[in-house]
Amino acid sequence: MSLSLRPYQESIVDTVRNKMRSGIKSVLITSPTGSGKTVLTAFMLKTAASKGMASLFIVHRRELIKQTVKTFGDVGVSHGIIANGFPADSSKLIQIGAVQSLARRLNRIKKPKLILWDECHHLAANSWDKIHAQFPDAFHVGLSATPQRLDGKGLVKYFREIVHGPSVRWLIENKFLSPYKLYAPSSVNVSNVHMQMGDYNKAELNIAVDKPTITGDAIKHYQKLAEGKRALVFCCSIEHSKHVVSQFQGAGISSAHVDGETPKEERDEAISKFKAGEIKVLSNIDLFGEGIDLPSLEAVILLRPTASLGLYLQQLGRSLRISSCKTTAIILDHVGNCVRHGLPDEEREWTLEGTLGSRKKNEEQVSSVKICAKCFAAVKAGTLVCRYCGHTFELKPRKVDEVDGSLEEVDLDAMRKIKRTEQYQAETLEELIALGKIRKYKNPYAWGKFVFQSRQKRRVFG
Repeated sequence: MSLSLRPYQESIVDTVRNKMRSGIKSVLITSPTGSGKTVLTAFMLKTAASKGMASLFIVHRRELIKQTVKTFGDVGVSHGIIANGFPADSSKLIQIGAVQSLARRLNRIKKPKLILWDECHHLAANSWDKIHAQFPDAFHVGLSATPQRLDGKGLVKYFREIVHGPSVRWLIENKFLSPYKLYAPSSVNVSNVHMQMGDYNKAELNIAVDKPTITGDAIKHYQKLAEGKRALVFCCSIEHSKHVVSQFQGAGISSAHVDGETPKEERDEAISKFKAGEIKVLSNIDLFGEGIDLPSLEAVILLRPTASLGLYLQQLGRSLRISSCKTTAIILDHVGNCVRHGLPDEEREWTLEGTLGSRKKNEEQVSSVKICAKCFAAVKAGTLVCRYCGHTFELKPRKVDEVDGSLEEVDLDAMRKIKRTEQYQAETLEELIALGKIRKYKNPYAWGKFVFQSRQKRRVFG
C-alpha cells in the first residue's frame, strides 16, 4: 500500500518548512487524534533524508514503534530503530527512537539535524528533557493533539511557534474522522478526591470508582448501546481494570486486561484478538491513551475521572478513527468527563502558553454540555431537542431577584438578547418548533418553519 498526503497535511508540512526556512528551529504541530500525524512525519523525514540530513523520530511506547514502522513502510521510508527488543541499523539516516533507550545511548547515536517528537506534551519529563538538551542545534518539530502538560502548563520552553491542523469538527464533517454518539448515563463524586500533579490522586480515585455498582452500570449500558462492538475501557488502576474485566466476563462478554507491565507477548496477543473481534472489551491502564492506532475500535468506555482535558481528548479520540467496520463511534462516559471538559468536537484554541483561548479554567466555566434525562446522551448546552431520541428539554425560567419594597424595571434589551441566543442555539427545524412550543406560540410549527427557511435563504443568497 502506498500512502499520500491529504491536502490539509500538505498545508501543515509546507507551513512548517516555510517557518524553518525563515530561521525558526522549533515548531509544534497540533492536529487531532486520527488526523494522520505519523503519515506527515514520514513524508517530512523522507524529504530530509533525500537531502542527506540525519533525523530522529522519538516515541515513548513499544506499540507506537511497531505502528510507526508499519506507516513508514507504507510510505517507503527506510529507517533504523533504537529500542530494546528491535534490531538496530545505525547506517540509516532516519532512526525511530524509544525515549528510555535514547536517554541511555545519547553518546552513541549519530547526531541528528532534525528531531520530531511524538506526543510532545511529555517533553517536560526528565528523560525527554535530557534528550532535548543534548541537541540544541537541531531543528525540533513537536506533534500533539493536546499540546499542554498534565498540569495545564504549555510548551513555550521547547517551541517558538505553533502550527494548527484542522479541527475535530471539520475532520468529522469531511469524513476524515468518524461521527460519534456520546452518552453519560452516570457520574462519580470526586469532590473528596485530592489533586496530585495536575490530576486526581489515583489512590483516592480508585476508592471512588472501583465499585460493582459503577461497573454494573457500565455493563448494562454497553449491552444496551454498544452490544457486540469492540470497546476500549479506561480505568484508574490495575486492580480496578481487572475487577472490571472480571465483571464483564461474568456477564458473558469476552474481555481482557492489559497494562504497561503485561508481558509483551500477552499484550500483543490481546491486541491482535481485539482487532479480530475475538475479544470485545479490552480494559487498560495508561496504555492506549495516546498514539495507538486501532481503527477497528468501535466504542470507548470511560471509567476514570480526569481533570486533564488533554487526557480526556486523547482517550475518546481513540474511537474517532474511520473504519469500514463502523458508521458511528460510541462513547460511554460513566464518570462525567464530558461535563468537565465538553464535547469531543468543541472548538478549542491551543497555545504554546498552555491556555485555551476559547474556554475558561474548569473551576470557572459553565458546562457546555447537558445530559438528556431520557437516553443519557450528552449534547450541547443550548440544545432544545435531543438529537438521539427526540426528547424535548425543559427550558427552565431564569431567576428574578426580588427586592423588598421595590419593583425593578425589566431590562428589555437583556430579555431580547436572551431570546435571540435561544433562537440561535436552536439549529434544526425540530429544535425551533420545540422552542416555539416552550414559548407557547399560537402556531409553533409555522413559526419554526418560517425561521428555518429564512436561515436557509440567507445561507444561499448571503
